[in-house]
Amino acid sequence: MRKARAVVSTTIMALALSLTIGATPAQATTQLVGVFKNQSDCERVGRQGVAQGWWHAYKCEWESRYRYYFLYT
Repeated sequence: MRKARAVVSTTIMALALSLTIGATPAQATTQLVGVFKNQSDCERVGRQGVAQGWWHAYKCEWESRYRYYFLYT
């Protein structure tokens, strides 16, 4: 029973690791571009980047633990 439990737990850990590695490339497309104290500044730079053709879309997110807006493209 002890050997079977060790095999099952090792298999589950390997499966979880493979799912984590497989999900990583999807997250790599989001890039942090800037950090801003005001949302208006973040939005302004995001719109400017779209107008200049630097990126196609942007997202300003408030991070309460840092108390700043993060601009992601």
